[in-house]
Amino acid sequence: MAGTFVIAQGGGPTAVINQTVVGATLEIRKRHPGAKVLGSIHGVRGIRDGNYVDLSAIPEDRLRLIAGTPSAALGSTRDKPDAAYCDVILNGLKKAGADAFIYIGGNDTSGTQQILTDAAGGSIAFVHAPKTIDNDLEENDHTPGFISAAEFVAGAFLSVDLDFRALPGIYVGIVMGRHAGFLTAAAAAWQ
Repeated sequence: MAGTFVIAQGGGPTAVINQTVVGATLEIRKRHPGAKVLGSIHGVRGIRDGNYVDLSAIPEDRLRLIAGTPSAALGSTRDKPDAAYCDVILNGLKKAGADAFIYIGGNDTSGTQQILTDAAGGSIAFVHAPKTIDNDLEENDHTPGFISAAEFVAGAFLSVDLDFRALPGIYVGIVMGRHAGFLTAAAAAWQ
């Protein structure tokens, strides 16, 4: 199966989200020679707008550089599509000739993939690539992305702690985590 694969990033950018884009692209090339791999710019908005970059045309050495780059190389979105928006996304995927859609992110991307799967009726394969620093996906011990985020937060707070010991006053740090406090707990436990 050559086919067309669409990859998008959703939610907050992390230190490792680009590794998933690159890993998926390289694996698709290996398993499906001649396949087209389209990266959707700014998540599902790119699918809606027909805005893609051809990842299959990027040389492997350049892709590997992207893998080590922070943030979200394709751009992300915080859109949380409902059924009507998912119909627009599904039409965009069909227009792109997608045989499969890989959506990288957390809870919201997972929910979007479920709506799309139900609406598509098997015409497109939908894959959720979990990547969330919140560590709040069900049915697992820890989510991909959490450990590296926990290490970063712990290191950042260690540096801040040392700086603020030299000064009077207080410091209030805010840590991402949606409805879970796993990053904060990891930073406190790291000591």
